[in-house]
Amino acid sequence: METFTFEFPATKQLQGRAHVGVVGSGDLEILLEPSAEPRTRVVIRTGCTGFQEKWRLVLERFLVANDVAADIQVNDFGATPGVVTLRLAQALEVSQGR
Repeated sequence: METFTFEFPATKQLQGRAHVGVVGSGDLEILLEPSAEPRTRVVIRTGCTGFQEKWRLVLERFLVANDVAADIQVNDFGATPGVVTLRLAQALEVSQGR
């Protein structure tokens, strides 16, 4: 089991909280909430070792396109980068009440 944290600068305020996904084979759970600080902090817990750089790249790409100040917790069970991006987009949508 690995746990790591990433931080990215952010300028836009997030409207609300979100909880999406499940911790199950090939999937992940995301808990997202607004941050009072001008940054996004992501804490990832995963059973797959050796993918820290891949996580950083996926998160960086998503957060460059979606500049929101948030605290994000990810509980991963082997999700692919595509699933990670979709779940992040889903969490952002839920947090905005859509």
